[in-house]
Amino acid sequence: MFVTAYLALVVLAGLCIALELASRRLSPQQTATTTVANPAFCRFQRLFLRGYLLALWADWLQGPYLYKLYRHYSFLESQIAILYVCGLASCVLFAPVAGWLPQALGRRRTCLLFCLAYSACCITKLSRDYFVLILGRVLGGLSTSLLTTSFEAWYLHRHVHVHDFPKEWIPATFGKAANWNHGLAVCAGLVANLFAEWLGLGPVAPFLLAIPALAACGWVVLTDWGQEERLEGAEGKDKNGPLLGGSNTGSSSSSAVGRSSAQTRFWRSCLEGLRCLLSDRRVLLLGGVQALFEGVLYIFVFLWTPVLDPHGPPLGIVFSCLMAAGLAGSILYRLATSARYRLQPAHLLCLAVLLAFFSFFMLTFSTAPGQPRPRESLLAFLLLELACGLYFPAVSFLQGRVVPVELRAGVLAWFRLPLHLLACLGLLALHGEVSGTGGGESGGGTRHMFAGCAAMMLAALLAVVSLFTLGRNDADLRLEGTRGEGEG
Repeated sequence: MFVTAYLALVVLAGLCIALELASRRLSPQQTATTTVANPAFCRFQRLFLRGYLLALWADWLQGPYLYKLYRHYSFLESQIAILYVCGLASCVLFAPVAGWLPQALGRRRTCLLFCLAYSACCITKLSRDYFVLILGRVLGGLSTSLLTTSFEAWYLHRHVHVHDFPKEWIPATFGKAANWNHGLAVCAGLVANLFAEWLGLGPVAPFLLAIPALAACGWVVLTDWGQEERLEGAEGKDKNGPLLGGSNTGSSSSSAVGRSSAQTRFWRSCLEGLRCLLSDRRVLLLGGVQALFEGVLYIFVFLWTPVLDPHGPPLGIVFSCLMAAGLAGSILYRLATSARYRLQPAHLLCLAVLLAFFSFFMLTFSTAPGQPRPRESLLAFLLLELACGLYFPAVSFLQGRVVPVELRAGVLAWFRLPLHLLACLGLLALHGEVSGTGGGESGGGTRHMFAGCAAMMLAALLAVVSLFTLGRNDADLRLEGTRGEGEG
């Protein structure tokens, strides 16, 4: 498995490079040509990406060795499952808070809170005490919720309401962030492997390495982002007197009123999101697909290490392979939706779910007790990550078309609730099965869990087919550019 992991990384790196060259040749980036010509936008984009990419880098560093760290501390698989459940449950509990905090506390201050909470989460990994590690998982759940909301909230507010840049330029920034994100994930596996295994510092090393990255992110948010806000605030005062709503400061009474109105707006958004979810069958089906697919992914995140680690692969290199497979999938999505091939996102979503179902079906056989086949398991995991690379841009496109912009935050909050609950129930079921065998390792339990994941993917596939049938002639679910080129 040691040689297999390195060979897989080389092959996947070559595949990603070849696909990227083909993608750039077939679909040149028109957005870049319109935005690069605006120096103010480019400066603002670089300012945001400096802080955001540091936060993503710190997050990815903690991916390869989390399960390994808990095993290093001699915890049983059932105990580790509970730690993961605590992290997921905290995501459920903190999701509403994370959506409300940027409006109440201030967007930049919420980003600083992320840096502090995630740094504390990393520090708890130094302890072997089980309850300290549970606290770390709770802080990790809070940090993950803040990462997915606070940075985006700061950028969107500054982009639209402060700088008044066109909304059409927003995808250029997040597309660039997504491209960097894949590369950062691959590199994070390599760096984590270097410190944990090659230098022999152990599985806690990547978590300690994330702390300087979080400190650097906090410094960028505190100084560079703060200076940008102060300059805009000064200009606003010069032109219009006191700048309302543009900064993170204010009197205590106005802050209290702001927090109250922000909380009211958030809950109103959730109620309107629920109404949209129940009134539009397309939204309901898409939410079902997302809950099933992404809930299963959380179970995969827990299980890939105990399936492969007993066979001795370098976990950081395996993690890089998985991220490279996801990158290949995202580039394939760009190729498939280009003017030459004209595949629709709904088709690719169906393909992604089908690939994921096939991956879990493979895993039910490759993880049979007493007859493990680690190479087949690694191949199945790579296919699953390839499916993820196709899935996320497809579902993001469809969400943008069927969910109104003003209701998106509320609808997505309802999407995430069953997602995390499914993952928690799956891990609790695994914990119960392992505990029932006397607390030891459970190859049979792992196999049964993969079979359950395959069943959930089959249900997701049926939901995708229903969505595809419902929207066969729905222009909202089709790419306008490719359809226009096809008609021409």
